[in-house]
Amino acid sequence: MDPLSAFRTVDDAAAVAAGMVAAESRLQDIWRHIVVQLLDDYTSVLRHQGLDAAQAMWTDRPRPSGDRRVDAALAALGEYLARRNGWPAPPWVRDPALEAVPWWFVTALKGLHPRALVESPLSFRKRGVFITSGALQRA
Repeated sequence: MDPLSAFRTVDDAAAVAAGMVAAESRLQDIWRHIVVQLLDDYTSVLRHQGLDAAQAMWTDRPRPSGDRRVDAALAALGEYLARRNGWPAPPWVRDPALEAVPWWFVTALKGLHPRALVESPLSFRKRGVFITSGALQRA
């Protein structure tokens, strides 16, 4: 898949993430280029094609990325969007293996880690992925 094209599914994002993990990219870069881009693409599909099309992006379980933290973040984002937009979360997001080991504080600024512990949405927190409240806000 062309890493510059829009993600049509969570598996498209996982495929690019797997390449980044294999290339030993920094986790912060994977967050920005995979998780945030997937959120943007989902939002675009939701806006232009509707809820059914946006939900369909999450139907099939994505391939493993090679890093449990990234896999946990993708599952957390899927559950978060389902809850936010009122569609049933796909069954694969409930897999207990989709947990960040070790925990992943997306911000590298250690001073923000306590804030991330408190502000992370439940879908992220229960998987060991910790973000500040602005991490999912888009312009």
